[in-house]
Parts: sequence; C-alpha cells; structure tokens
Amino acid sequence: MTDEELTYPGAPKSLIDTWMRRRRRLSIRPGEGLPPLDVDLKALLATPVAAPEPLELPASLHSNKLHSMRTELAGKSELAVLNAILISHLRKSWFPAVAPHLFLRLWTEEGAALMAELPGRWLISSVITFGDHGATEAQRRIDLSMNVLFSLVKIYEYERIHTGYTADRPFRVWSTSDKKLPLGMPGFALVGGGLDVNLLAPLWREALAEPVAGALACHLLERLNADPGTLFRRVGKMRDAKLAALAAKRAAAAAAILAQEAAETAAPPPPPEPQDLGQSDASQP
Repeated sequence: MTDEELTYPGAPKSLIDTWMRRRRRLSIRPGEGLPPLDVDLKALLATPVAAPEPLELPASLHSNKLHSMRTELAGKSELAVLNAILISHLRKSWFPAVAPHLFLRLWTEEGAALMAELPGRWLISSVITFGDHGATEAQRRIDLSMNVLFSLVKIYEYERIHTGYTADRPFRVWSTSDKKLPLGMPGFALVGGGLDVNLLAPLWREALAEPVAGALACHLLERLNADPGTLFRRVGKMRDAKLAALAAKRAAAAAAILAQEAAETAAPPPPPEPQDLGQSDASQP
C-alpha cells in the first residue's frame, strides 16, 4: 500500500516524530520555575488570579505558557494556575523533578476544591496527566482509559459540528443492515446491543474504587452523563425512538387482533341448516 492510500503516510514513524516534537521541554530561565513541594496549597487556593501585565519579550517557554494560563484563568485561584503549569510541564519529555510529586499532592489534598473550580478542559487535562504520572497502577490504568475516551469524544464531536446538526439533535434511525463499518466490524445493535454500557461501566466501576484519580474520573463521567449534547445522549435518544416505534407497532398489531376478535363476536350467527325433507318423509309411518 502506498503512502497516498494511508491516513497517516509514513506511520508509525511519522506519528511518533510529530508527537515527540510536541513534547519538547518548556525552557526555564534563572529565577523562574515551580514552587517547592511544601508550598502552602491553602494559601494558593485562597488567592485569586489577577489579569497579568503584558509579557516582557523575549520570554522563556515557561513564562509564555504561564502568562497564557494566567490570562485564561483570571478570577480563578492561584492553585488552578499551578495545576495548569504542572500539566504543561508533565506533558513534555523532560520536566522539573518536583512536578509529578507536586501534581499528586495537589490532587490528593485539594482535589475536591479543584473539581469545583476548574473548567471542564482543565479537569480532562488533569485526569489525562494521571495516566502518565499516577502514583499507582490503578490511577494510571483508569486515566489512560479516560484519555482514550475523551480524546475520541473530542474528535467525534468536532466532526459532528460539520454536519450542521446541533449537539442535542439525534440522527434519524435508518436501516443499517447493508452498511459496512471499518475493519469489518459488525454493526452496532441500537436496541439489543450494549456497546456504550460495555465501554462506560467497567471504567466507572474501577474509578469508584480509587480515591484520588478515580474521584476525578467519576466527577467527569457524571458530567458526561448529565450533558445533553454528547454522542451517548444522542444514541440514547435514537434508542428511545426505535423502542417507541417498536412499541407502537406491537400495540397496533395487538389492536388489530382485538378488533378482529370483536368483529367476529358481534357478527350474527349463521342461519340454521335446512332439514332434508326427503329423509323426513321416509321416516313417517
């Protein structure tokens, strides 16, 4: 197969090279950097972020990123900014030694406060970061799964925007028996199938058993469940529509049977058969 026939020409090398370039370390100049591991998290949580002054140029990648985050998170707490800059460093191939330990301390001690404060995109970035830097196998396993889930949701919902459909509008239910899915996969059984349940239930069950990264995963799954504009909600509406159509079809069939039985009951009885007169006369003496 030629490169022209591939979605990603030159893969896997081309993909890995691109990924590694994006993981280039954030340069840090003298006097810059992350706070120590024993920084007062309560004080940071109580300190709101002011809109930053214009950035002096040239600036390090660390300073550029920090300025951007202060602009985005103005009005939130300094703890939110610290979480964001930690994530930015931890996504790179090199990061300050304190970064993973400080990230874990943030979420172990102030996870509930961060869940209440952070926008959805930073909650998702946080849970994805546990996938590489979780303290336990359970944390890493749960959050690698969350990375796959939310990455695919983002890609799919971006494509859905270009259909012109609003996020809460389900597609019409068509017959798909003659349609093919990639790699020869069988079709999704809208009524009898449980692909969405099989995807979410094991992940949610594992998350319920993990108190730090799992708590964050549960929080995000609850928000996903409550959001009316997701693939899962639209599939649910499509399932409900098909079930309603099947129920209406069964009810119509049952009503037709009852109507037929009622018509047969109300019909007059057939007239009696006439007697055979010849046979009757022969019986006379």
